[in-house]
Amino acid sequence: MTEAYIVDAVRTPTGKKGGGLAHVHPADLGAHVMAAVLDRTGVDPAAVDDVVFGTVDMLGPNAANVTRTAWLTAGFPESVPATTVDRQCGSSQQAVHFAAQAVMSGSMDVVVAGGLQNMSLIPFGHSSFAAEPFGIPDPWTTSPGFTARFGKHTANQFRSADDIARQWGISREDMERFSLRSHQRAVQAIDEGRFDNEVVAFEGVTVDEGPRRDSTLEKMATLKPVVEGTGITAAVSSQMSDAASAVLVVSEQGLADHGLTPRARVHHMTVAGADYRLMLTGPLAATERALARTGMSIDDFDLFEVNEAFASVPLAWLKATGADPDRLNVNGGAIALGHPIGATGAKLMATMLNELERTGGRYGLETVCENGGLANLTIIERL
Repeated sequence: MTEAYIVDAVRTPTGKKGGGLAHVHPADLGAHVMAAVLDRTGVDPAAVDDVVFGTVDMLGPNAANVTRTAWLTAGFPESVPATTVDRQCGSSQQAVHFAAQAVMSGSMDVVVAGGLQNMSLIPFGHSSFAAEPFGIPDPWTTSPGFTARFGKHTANQFRSADDIARQWGISREDMERFSLRSHQRAVQAIDEGRFDNEVVAFEGVTVDEGPRRDSTLEKMATLKPVVEGTGITAAVSSQMSDAASAVLVVSEQGLADHGLTPRARVHHMTVAGADYRLMLTGPLAATERALARTGMSIDDFDLFEVNEAFASVPLAWLKATGADPDRLNVNGGAIALGHPIGATGAKLMATMLNELERTGGRYGLETVCENGGLANLTIIERL
């Protein structure tokens, strides 16, 4: 079985909700990073075997296989196929997995993977309920089989985040300190130019819009919970954002054919399921499975990217794994930088790859919790 290599990874700046990218059609977001990753590597678009992108809420401009629309929007050959993946918050990470698996199987040599999301245009979860006025039911509560198992009330991510905090003994103050550190680390990374090699400016936006330089624990303490009776506030939750990301995944033959130099190889891929009601614990199950399958120890990794959907998620992950907190989300995370759900997985991969190169690290582990009690996990090795 051949190896799957990462040749390059790029992303747009992450626009805040209503910010500089709010007006951009999702297909144009995707087209921009597709073009950027091929232009930077010099690969002829006609040589691409497939394009796999993730997105969530496939409604309106996100519908009708938006990945294909984005590819054509970029002006690229109609002969190249494309498909769109929805594994919720891990969609673009799953897209990279599908690309790597295609390469490792020997069926493809060059695949562009990534994700796109404009949450200003289509708010998170909008596709689940937007059809109700037309008499079309939501995805869960009218299924007799589903409600027989889980009841009429669908699982709530805010409640799940709070339940995780309670189960792992994480206080609101713990979460607020973690969130403040996320902002501080993100600001430092921006100021030091750590994202410069991965960010491709678009529509006049050159830098991530989410980090708050004036964030303080005192300000966070004044916020009301998003759901009454919980400790989950906007300050300890990820920001809704607009962005796109792309990763070029190539086989050994593809490297030779196109004269490419790999920056990393995909060492391991895992996807795992967990408790549907406590749905954000997927990264714990995925990490346990990945360590068992690879024989690696948590101490073997130089960097971790655990998506900050809510502060309780990476904090519980730290407690469960015993990982070094100084290696976790060292350039900030989604609480500060934003969580453009369909694009987040490949976005984090670009950041992890560049940080491994900056620090001379070898192995990086990335995992993202996903709606419904799922998680993707990817281990990459810097070359």
